[in-house]
Amino acid sequence: MKRYLLVILFVMAFKFGDVKSQPVHQHGQLRVEGANIIDQHGQKVALKGVSLGWYNWWPQYYNASVIEHLSRKWKISVIRAAMGVEPAGGYLEKPIKSKALIKTVIDAAIDYGIYVIVDWHSHDIYTEQAEDFFSGIAQEYASYPNLIYEIFNEPEDRTWEEIKDFSIRVIEAIRKYDERNLIIVGTPNWSHDVDVVSKEPIEGYNNIVYSLHFYAASHNYVRYKAEYAVRMLLPMFVTECSPSEADGDGKLDKKRFSDWLEFMERNSISFVMWGLYDKEESSAMLSPGADYDGGWSWSQLTKMGIYTRRIMRGNIVTPGTITIVCTLLIAVIAFISIWKK
Repeated sequence: MKRYLLVILFVMAFKFGDVKSQPVHQHGQLRVEGANIIDQHGQKVALKGVSLGWYNWWPQYYNASVIEHLSRKWKISVIRAAMGVEPAGGYLEKPIKSKALIKTVIDAAIDYGIYVIVDWHSHDIYTEQAEDFFSGIAQEYASYPNLIYEIFNEPEDRTWEEIKDFSIRVIEAIRKYDERNLIIVGTPNWSHDVDVVSKEPIEGYNNIVYSLHFYAASHNYVRYKAEYAVRMLLPMFVTECSPSEADGDGKLDKKRFSDWLEFMERNSISFVMWGLYDKEESSAMLSPGADYDGGWSWSQLTKMGIYTRRIMRGNIVTPGTITIVCTLLIAVIAFISIWKK
């Protein structure tokens, strides 16, 4: 009897410890204060995670087992569900299937205590459809602090005024039911032009942040836009990034990406890496035919997958962290030298 009691107590202790380590348990309800995302304790938060690929092409990875594996083994704090809107099989063509897959990811994120970005993965404006979709999600999940709404993935040929008009309508549709959770607004030119937005952000709504996307091997100029937006105190969330070239392929420029990591760390900017899918291209984290339920062997992870996993687990040191560590070491050595005298 004592043996069984010890087993039960051990399991309970393990479960309790597991819950306490979950990002949502730690940070709770997020809000925007100035240029930063703040948690329930009033501390700055910088989430990091991965983006699932377009659901209409890689629906096999939109399941609870994948989310559990990414949460427990990769240590992500946020998952992005990229719901394709325009392509064949996307939301415009199959709204019921689309909602079902997105809700599967949301429910799993809630179960495993991580944040989830519901991404309207579109390049053009579909106002009424977006209002309908997001108001439905908000009605069902407003009470969960896990939810983050990304209402426009990458505006392509639209001005900031057009994007702003669309965004305000969708924000209002969400805020009818959800007054607190973060809303990420897309920015012009494939979510690059945060500098433009920083001069005339949306006013009158709380907890709004703006998306920034970059592919390190191609988008060196985007860094200048990001730095300008930081100086203008624009709250940003990097909802898509990769060390690859802009088309998702080509070389992985880890040096430039490391510089970006340092920039995001220094400015407490959350980021999500692209992408969790199996395809013969540089940004794909999984090898073609990788298992559908997580638990991937090393051979099922690409170079991008291994690199991303290391970043998520904190096994890659940024230039900024190296500087801090070296400074601390110098200070310790100086202190010991003075103390010995």
